[in-house]
Amino acid sequence: MSTDFSRLVLPSLHKLLPYEPGKPIDELKRELGVEDVIKLASNENPLGPSDRVTQAIDSALPELARYPDGAGFRLKQKLAEHLKVKPAAITLGNGSNDVLELLARALLGPGTNAVVSAHAFVVYPLAVMAQAAELRTAPARDWGHDLDAMAALVDDHTRLVFIANPNNPTGTWLTLDRIDAFMACVPDHVIVILDEAYAEYVNKPGYGSGLELLGRYPNLVVARTFSKAYGLAALRVGYAVSDPTLADFLNRLRQPFNVNSLAMVAAEAALDDTEYLQRSVAANLAGMAQLEAGFERLNLDYIPSAGNFIAVAVPGRASELYGKLLAEGVIVRPVAGYGMPDHLRISIGLEDENRRFLETLERLLGDGVANGAAT
Repeated sequence: MSTDFSRLVLPSLHKLLPYEPGKPIDELKRELGVEDVIKLASNENPLGPSDRVTQAIDSALPELARYPDGAGFRLKQKLAEHLKVKPAAITLGNGSNDVLELLARALLGPGTNAVVSAHAFVVYPLAVMAQAAELRTAPARDWGHDLDAMAALVDDHTRLVFIANPNNPTGTWLTLDRIDAFMACVPDHVIVILDEAYAEYVNKPGYGSGLELLGRYPNLVVARTFSKAYGLAALRVGYAVSDPTLADFLNRLRQPFNVNSLAMVAAEAALDDTEYLQRSVAANLAGMAQLEAGFERLNLDYIPSAGNFIAVAVPGRASELYGKLLAEGVIVRPVAGYGMPDHLRISIGLEDENRRFLETLERLLGDGVANGAAT
């Protein structure tokens, strides 16, 4: 006799679908037998980890039998110095996803709601729906957050607003003055989460970190990660900066060893390696320009991006081209699940990886023309 688990799990779980990550390289090799594979799907840093990071990890290996420092004292101290905030304002997470979910668990439940934007990071609705809270989605403006539309959805039962700046997967960004104006009109019972996972890459006029606004708005939380510009995606370490009182509640809720020892020592080393960060940003700018020039040459529309990825439109052919690119050993990201069925999201790679993608895409687009397909 089998158990009907659908009757046992929380009702809110019935509407959830698992998060779908970018296809791993090994999986593609197994499925299609392709050996020469490049992955431009998961917004990873193509430079790999810095030498300082690998040396720090090597030094920490003899202590693998010991539990991590549950308080993350050293990493918090270094982050506090780096960000010019108090250590008590920091909550460490197993990636920034962890702190986003902690905030949802702490603040949401039946009878409450959270506001997100269309085309925003899929983890936001997953975190909201898991808490049986109402999800309110504002329509986007030019593929980005329409803060006026989001503010119009806030009511007495709203507890969270999620803003990604820059936004994934569209790459759109908001200037700091727009964030400031939005915060000024948000009631104090609403916590605004500003997800700055890609902030280190941004070089757009008027962009600024929400860290500059924390002193004026105690209901603002800034979330960041070491997975992108610092090249530590495999180690899963992120953090939130908030009012210390809120951070205290989040730290009561989080798992005591949610960030492992190797991740913490790697993050500490990464913060010290300013030369690596500069190289990462420079490589990203060059790669972005390379892809933009390629799309313009191919007469393809793209969404200007401030992150380490770019979304390109291939109307009517996104799913087809995704599959054909896989067969050629090029992994990109379809984003139909984000309400963007005509786009593919491309992570910025190394120069030769970007070139291979563009050359492969051009050839596949040409095949489509030859076969009478729309371009």
